[in-house]
Amino acid sequence: MGLQARFLMLMAVALVVVLTLVALLLNRQEQMRREVEGVSRQAMRTIVAQSLRRQGEGAVTQLAAALTNPLYYNDLDAIGALARSTLRTPAVRYVTVYDEAGRVVHDGSDAIVHFGRRMDDPMANGVIVAKRLHTQISGGVMDVSMPIMIGQQRIGGVRIGYDTQAMRRDQDQAVGTLRTRLDTLGQRHVIWIGLLGAGLLVFGALSLWLIQRLLVRPIRQLADSAQAIEAGHFDTTTPIDDRNDEVGDLMRAFDRMSRSLARHDREIRHMAYTDALTGLANRLAFREALEFRLGQIHGAGRQLALLFADIDDFKRVNDTLGHDAGDEVLLQCARRIEDAVQRVGGDEALLARFGGDEFVILVQGNDDPAQDVRSLATRLAETLVVELGAPLMVQERQVFLGTSIGITLFPEDAASATTLMKNGDIAMYQAKVAGKNCFRFYSRAMNQAVERRVHLEHELRGAWDRGELSLVYQPMFRLVDGAMIGAEALLRWRHPELGFVAPSVFIDVAEQSGLIEVLGPQVLHAACADAKRWQAARNDDEPMFVAVNVSPRQLRSGDLPEVVSATLRETGLAANLLHLELTETAVIGDELHASALLSELRGMGVRVWLDDFGTGFSGLSHLRRVPVDGVKIDRSFVADVLRDPDDLALTTAIIAMAHSLGILVVAEGVEKEGQYAILRERGCDFAQGYWLGHPMTAEEFHALRV
Repeated sequence: MGLQARFLMLMAVALVVVLTLVALLLNRQEQMRREVEGVSRQAMRTIVAQSLRRQGEGAVTQLAAALTNPLYYNDLDAIGALARSTLRTPAVRYVTVYDEAGRVVHDGSDAIVHFGRRMDDPMANGVIVAKRLHTQISGGVMDVSMPIMIGQQRIGGVRIGYDTQAMRRDQDQAVGTLRTRLDTLGQRHVIWIGLLGAGLLVFGALSLWLIQRLLVRPIRQLADSAQAIEAGHFDTTTPIDDRNDEVGDLMRAFDRMSRSLARHDREIRHMAYTDALTGLANRLAFREALEFRLGQIHGAGRQLALLFADIDDFKRVNDTLGHDAGDEVLLQCARRIEDAVQRVGGDEALLARFGGDEFVILVQGNDDPAQDVRSLATRLAETLVVELGAPLMVQERQVFLGTSIGITLFPEDAASATTLMKNGDIAMYQAKVAGKNCFRFYSRAMNQAVERRVHLEHELRGAWDRGELSLVYQPMFRLVDGAMIGAEALLRWRHPELGFVAPSVFIDVAEQSGLIEVLGPQVLHAACADAKRWQAARNDDEPMFVAVNVSPRQLRSGDLPEVVSATLRETGLAANLLHLELTETAVIGDELHASALLSELRGMGVRVWLDDFGTGFSGLSHLRRVPVDGVKIDRSFVADVLRDPDDLALTTAIIAMAHSLGILVVAEGVEKEGQYAILRERGCDFAQGYWLGHPMTAEEFHALRV
């Protein structure tokens, strides 16, 4: 249905609406005429009644005053003259003069037929008892009476009856005249409405013709051009009109738009399918290319390999050098990856950046056995690990990064693009778990590991509330005198179906999923509450502290001091009896932020220990910049101090340098008497391990103290 037909239909609808409105208007006019007639009749009736009442009350008042003396002296002639004079007034039906007992004295007639008779009509009682001007209406008669008084004495009265029927006749005559005039006005309105309708029809026909000539035809031409452009023919010639109106402007603007669309289409496609930073294909372009490749080789016996490469520790560059340096790193990495793909990946290789620090590479094998594409992917992955492991120069500084690469094969691992991409991501994650800066091929076992991890995360949620998680305490001893000085709180999970879950497993799950931010404060509160109960149960000269591990995620959140302060306040534990243990890598990741938080904690009186010291490759120089009270030598060094001279030398150096900085030293993993002896000989302050004491429940630890 075109615009012209729509307008014609609109005119028809408008005509129906107008006719309906005219009919409603005429009906309403007739209703208004009847309402006006009724209102007028009622108004005239009210006005005439009020006028007649005022007239009657005035006449009876005058007549009563005139009759006072004649009635007092019983002058019937004078009374009769006054009564007959009143009877000659239009609309007066009767005049009755009565005495104080209600008997008729005169009725205006010559014979006075009812003289001396007591008035007994329906309105008589009201007239007789009335003490002042009294008006009654009944049976088409308005009776107006007035008592006649001499001082305070009533000597009689007078009543005048008016005929209301004459009033109604006058009223009907006036209403008839009003109805005639209203009918004349209604006929005039109908004529004007008819003329208006005819004018609307003429105007509609003229408008239809003008719309067809000036609007419909140009718009149809533009629509034809638009359909051609929509089909992808951007070079379609658009009709141009010399008209100097809005339609002419629209046609010329449409022509300019169609010419620019071809240019912008190429630019938009480039932007939609290209990564803005590196100029590589983006996720959308890669996904479409992958779907196309899979459709091409489906059933042809050819293989594909998908490589997911993620830059290791890239966030550290943004955090330490800024986002501009991070963009420069990404550009350099993209160039190295692109060069490697061109050299090793083959002519059909495709490289894309998925966003952030993640790159995806598609390499395609030939008709040879599947080992070819696996070998090709392996060579490319090895090349990428070497190329991206080389130092980068950014802002005149060397930056050392690496890459974790996951590889998945088609059709060996999956038959769809979605599954392939998921498998590549899983394999890349396993490469990071394996230590980063390496590559791993996808296997179904990886998928099962991911499913187990997801299941563990699900089960870990609410495990504390279900009572599956609990704390155990491993005692710490002072090496000088062998005194027990505190305990480290350790979290354990006993699942009703899975049994005992290793802390290294579920702590990592909690850290990666963010559950540690919920579990951490709960563990801290429970450990402080247990320590407070130890102090209350036994008043020691040297109260024992409790050490609680803090995850890197808790440290990064920034609210650790507030959480610790609230916990100490709620449990009542003294601040100096709480030792917080943070891993060396967590502190070094953002020294400035960590130093500020640790200074605030130490200002509260809480002690801070650096856990697993020596494993983060940080060097003792960091101890001068990070405010800590002590370090814990990692168990990997303590385990070989008896047989490895290097570990012994390193342990001795750590103890000596820490003491030179005024920092205490704790040795972890002491499992032999010889280890204990050599650590005490080298001046280590504290120690913990299975030879000294196994982790135990809070009740067992309390019994050990007693």
